[in-house]
Amino acid sequence: MTSAPDDTKSSADNWPANAPLDAWSKFAESDAEAGFIISENFRRYEQRDDVFNRAWWDEAVMSDDVVAFYAAHQRPEPRKGAGYTQWDFALLNASWSVARDYAARGMPDGRREGFLDSFDTFVPQAETRADLPPIAETTARIKQVAEFLGADLFGVTEYDERWVYAHAAEISSKTREEKENVSMDGMTNVIVLGHQMDRKLVETYPSALAAAATGREYSHEAAIVTSMASFIHGLGYRAIATTNDTALTIPYAIKAGMGEYGRNQLIITPQYGPRVRFSKIFTDLPLAHNKPIKFGAHETCSICDKCANACPPKALPKGPPREGGENRSAILGVTKWTSNAEKCFGYWTKLKADCAICMRVCPYNKDYSKWTMRLFQKLLGTGLRRWMLKLDDALGYGKRVLPLDWWN
Repeated sequence: MTSAPDDTKSSADNWPANAPLDAWSKFAESDAEAGFIISENFRRYEQRDDVFNRAWWDEAVMSDDVVAFYAAHQRPEPRKGAGYTQWDFALLNASWSVARDYAARGMPDGRREGFLDSFDTFVPQAETRADLPPIAETTARIKQVAEFLGADLFGVTEYDERWVYAHAAEISSKTREEKENVSMDGMTNVIVLGHQMDRKLVETYPSALAAAATGREYSHEAAIVTSMASFIHGLGYRAIATTNDTALTIPYAIKAGMGEYGRNQLIITPQYGPRVRFSKIFTDLPLAHNKPIKFGAHETCSICDKCANACPPKALPKGPPREGGENRSAILGVTKWTSNAEKCFGYWTKLKADCAICMRVCPYNKDYSKWTMRLFQKLLGTGLRRWMLKLDDALGYGKRVLPLDWWN
């Protein structure tokens, strides 16, 4: 295994940013269940190092294309290419409208909720705590509320400080300087919610039209996760509602039993394949934990390069998982498949919309309301997976649908 070069290491060298490995030994069992391999090179992640924040301060990412990419979400420049017409950009920007409204609520105070900062919740925490039934019933009730509010998937895992950003990024700073993250004092659990993306829109990636599938779930997440936190506040417990902000989501989602990590950098879920966005709520409400699940996705990704081969900028890795990555956007000390975030985001900026070809072509991107697709997934999890991958190619799954076909 190799680690990232020294110049990519976080500037946070001491606790509470980092700690000796034995400080995290309590997670050894659940790490093993989740398939996590974490070395002594591990450092908690700095939010300013993700490629979207680096676009504002790092010359390795900054470009005129980046400026045009972000401008397209406010002042799009439609073009004749299929999926980039005025109709397509209109739907893209409409899908993001709620998420943007939430993000802008704290702007006067220098906060961007859901992206750099956790969400404010305006329902105050009750002064007295509600009487709780046994923990299994409490958890079932919370799941019932999540489903009522619109979440498609629900899971709970233990609070693990390793995945909380060492520092948040400061939006009022042109260079996204470090700032203190939200306090997690007393937090014991993390509720993870899954939100499925529209399959038919995903089939039209890459396009501005397809990017509406992402925007819609950002907007759904904002409403659902803040409502969940408000509900928990009403019970008299603390809750911090988050999406992209505050902490890495994927490790929590894996431990909450949502699915397995794929070569395409996405969680592969049994219900929707890779077409899921996740949000999370940190809380001190007592809840039962889910266990990580295995259904063969990791083994399939180990022999399948479909996403890597289809990636236009060749940003996705081939071969086995390894430690570290090619630039400072990679988390240090974790063995996994790691993309080249600079190449990936660079391609997005040229499109002026996000790309998820890797999601579209994934063999797990299927309609699981059909029994045939459920059978296909089951066989992918067996020794027949090579034959199933060949069948997937032979039947033409993952091919792009023309955006105009979606409109028609």
